[in-house]
Amino acid sequence: MGSTPSQGWSRLPGSQLGYKEPQGTGSARAQPGEQAAAEGDCGGGGSGWGPRAMDSRPLFHALHVVAEDNVAFFRQSASETGRRFVAAFTAIGEHARCLEPILRHFASVYHVFDLDEATPANGYRSLAQTARCCLAHVLHKSRYVAANRRSVFFRTGHNAAELEAYCAALSQLRALLYLAQRLLTHNRPGCLFHHEERGLTERVLREYGTLHKGCFYGRCLGFQFAPSIRPFLQTIAISLVSFGENYRRHDSGLSMAASSLFTSGKFAIDPELRGAEFERITQNLDVHFWKSFWNLTETELLADSEALSALAQAEGPLGLELWRKAAPAPPSPLLLVHFHGGGFVAQTSKSHEPYLRGWAQELGAPVLAVDYALAPEAPFPRALEECFYAYCWALRHCRLLGSTAQRVCLAGDSAGGNLCLTVTMRAAAFGIQLPDGIMAAYPVTLVRAAASPSRLLTLLDPLLPLSVLCKCLSAYAGTEPAEGEPPGLEKLGPVNMMRRDTALLLRELRQSASAWLGALLDGPGRSNGAGAEALRTSVSEAVLDDDSAVKSRGSHKSQTCQDLLCGVSAPLAPASAPPQGSPPTFFLSGGQLEEEAPGDEVLQYPDGFEPLRSDQPSTSITLEASPVVKNPFMSPLLAPDSMLRGLPPVHIVACALDPMLDDSVMFARRLRELGQPVTLRIVQDLPHGFLSLSQLCRETRQAAALCTRVIREILLPTPPTAPPSPRKHRKLERTLPSGAAMGQVATGLATPSLKSPTPAALETIPGQGGRAPVETPNRREPGPQSGPAGREVGA
Repeated sequence: MGSTPSQGWSRLPGSQLGYKEPQGTGSARAQPGEQAAAEGDCGGGGSGWGPRAMDSRPLFHALHVVAEDNVAFFRQSASETGRRFVAAFTAIGEHARCLEPILRHFASVYHVFDLDEATPANGYRSLAQTARCCLAHVLHKSRYVAANRRSVFFRTGHNAAELEAYCAALSQLRALLYLAQRLLTHNRPGCLFHHEERGLTERVLREYGTLHKGCFYGRCLGFQFAPSIRPFLQTIAISLVSFGENYRRHDSGLSMAASSLFTSGKFAIDPELRGAEFERITQNLDVHFWKSFWNLTETELLADSEALSALAQAEGPLGLELWRKAAPAPPSPLLLVHFHGGGFVAQTSKSHEPYLRGWAQELGAPVLAVDYALAPEAPFPRALEECFYAYCWALRHCRLLGSTAQRVCLAGDSAGGNLCLTVTMRAAAFGIQLPDGIMAAYPVTLVRAAASPSRLLTLLDPLLPLSVLCKCLSAYAGTEPAEGEPPGLEKLGPVNMMRRDTALLLRELRQSASAWLGALLDGPGRSNGAGAEALRTSVSEAVLDDDSAVKSRGSHKSQTCQDLLCGVSAPLAPASAPPQGSPPTFFLSGGQLEEEAPGDEVLQYPDGFEPLRSDQPSTSITLEASPVVKNPFMSPLLAPDSMLRGLPPVHIVACALDPMLDDSVMFARRLRELGQPVTLRIVQDLPHGFLSLSQLCRETRQAAALCTRVIREILLPTPPTAPPSPRKHRKLERTLPSGAAMGQVATGLATPSLKSPTPAALETIPGQGGRAPVETPNRREPGPQSGPAGREVGA
C-alpha cells in the first residue's frame, strides 16, 4: 500500500493507531491516557476484552477529526476521485456518529451474558469488538491518506477503493448491531438464543439473507483476525472462487484443478470481483460443492497406493529395506479417542493428522481417530451410532490399541465436539463406562438455524458463512435436497481416482482437439455445434442427470432413522415435506418473501438507515422444524437436565470471533447451573477451525498447545496436595509435654487438659464407604489434624 514502516498494517495495536488529532498532514502518536483505551480496538492478544478497553470515545473523536480534515481537503478537487474521497469520508463520519451510542449501550450490558467474570465472552462482545476493529482500520487508513495525500506517489484510485470497501463494511456492521439490539430486547435475560423458532428468529434470518456480503470477502477479508491469518484466508478465498467457477464443468479432478489455476489470477488482482464471486458461490451452490472443496485436503494419491505396497515387498536383490520395529512398549494407561470436524459433511481424520500426531507424541498416549459416515448420504443418527460403536469397541479392545484405558478422554473439534458430547450422553444412557473428561473445541451444540449475536458474524466469516452453515446443518438433519454429485464417486481409492481423472482428462483433450479440427475443416457453425454437443455429452452432465443418488440417499435415511433412540414420540417426516401441523421452514419461500406480514413482521432500521442489499439473495437455505432437529442427541443444548447431569467434566475451547461462540457459552452455562464441572477457555483473534491450521502461525500453535494442555489435565490430573502441617517451634517442643504441644500448637483448638483421641472415638457410619468422626457420649470429635484417620476425613 506504499505506507511507511511507522504506518504499516502489521498488527494495528492501539499504540500504533494514535487516537490524537493530526497536526497538519502528519500522523500523531497516542498519548498515554489514550493508549489504554485503544488497546482493545483491534487485536492485541485479547486485551480488548477487559473493562479498561470499553471506552471508545478517543477512537470516535480521532475518527471524526481526521474525516473532517480529509473532507475539507478533497472538496477542493474537482476530479472524480476527489468526489469519491468526499463521499467516503462523509459516510464514514455518519456511520461513526451512529455507531458510538450503540457500542456504548452494548458495553454497559454485555457482561450479563458472560459465563463468569473470569470468562468475558459472548456474541454481543464479539460483535462490538468487530465493529471497533473495523473502525480502527478505517482510522488507520484515514490517517495514512491525510499524511500522504500530497505525495507524488500517492495512489488515489487504490486508496479510494480501500476506503469505499471499509465504508461498506461499516454499513453492514451497523445493520448487524441493529439486529443484535433487536435480539437483546426480545431474548430472555442471560439467553443468547431466541426462544421461539418463528417470530423474531425467522424475521432476523430472513433479513440477514438479503444483506450484501461481498465487501467482507474482497479488500476487507479477515480484517478482524490476526494479521498472520489473513494471507491464508486470502488464498482460501481465491482457491474457492476459482474452484467454484469450474465446478461441474469438468468431472476430472486434474482438469478442474488446472482450470482453477489458470483462472485464479484475475481473482487475486481484483478484490471486488473476488468478493462478488465469493458471495455468489456461498449463496447458491449446494452442500456437495463444499464437500468437494473441503475434501481437497484429503487428496494424497500415494496414501494407500497398491504400487507403493508392492515396492515394499523384497523381490530378489532389488527390494525396499524397511525399518526395524522397536521393542513393544508396555500398555499405556491412557487412551484418547478423537472425532474429527467438517460440518458433518466432509473431511476425515487424514486432514487432522498433523495435530493428532503431536498429541500422541506430547501426551504419550495412543490416539484413536474415528472416521464416520458423512451427510447428506448418511444423515443423523448414522454418525452418532458409528462413533458410539467405535467408543465401545475401544473400551473393550483397548489392549489392541496399546492401552489399558484407565484414563480415557474424548476430543473433537466443531462437529466432532458435538459428537463427543452426544456419544457420552449415549454411553450414560446405556450404562457404559464414561470418559474421564471431554475436550470439545468450538463445538456446535444447537444444530439448527437459530438467531444469536455470534451467529450474525457469519456475514463476514470467510470460513463459515451463514448459507454454508445452514446447508451443513440441514444435511445432517436429513432435510438437504438430494442433488449433486453421483453416488460412489468418493468410494474410489487414490490410484483408481488418478486413473479415472487421467482418462477423463485425455478424453476431454481428445474431444477438444476433434472440435478444433472440425472448426478448421467445416467452418464456425459446426465448430460451435460440436463443442456444445461435446459439453452436453460429457461424463459430468450425464451423471448429474442420474436419479440414483436420490434413491440411495433416501434409503440410507430410512435405515438410520429406524434405529434412533431419542425419546421423541412424533414420527419423523421425510425430507421432501414437513409434517402436517408443524411450523414452517425457518427461511420463507420466494412467494412468502414477497408478502409483507402485518404488524412488526418487517424489520425497520432507525434514522432512515438502509443497509446494502445483495443482488444474489439466498435461494436454497431451508431447515425444516422437524422433530429430529430438537433431538437432544443432535443438539446437546436442548437436552433435559437429567441427561446433562450424567456428563463427566467438560472442557470447551472456543474462539472469540467464531459464529459458534454462543453455542459454547450457553452450553457451559447450562452445565454450570446444574453444578456440573465445566471450563470454558477463549482463544482470541483466530477463526473457526484453528486446530486444522495449527502449523500455520504462532497464534494457531499457541491455541493448539492450549488444547493439548487441556487434554493433559484430563489424562494426567494433578493429585491434590495435602495442606502442610504447622511447624512446631523447637523451644516449645523441648519445654512442653508432647500431649500439650499437640493440643496447643498442632491443632490450636484443644485445651491443655484435652487428651489425645483414641481410635475408639472414630466409628464407622454404615453407607458412607469409610470411617468418619462421630460424637459419642463423653467423647469429642477430633480435629482433622489429630491423626491419620482425621487427616483422611478432612481431605
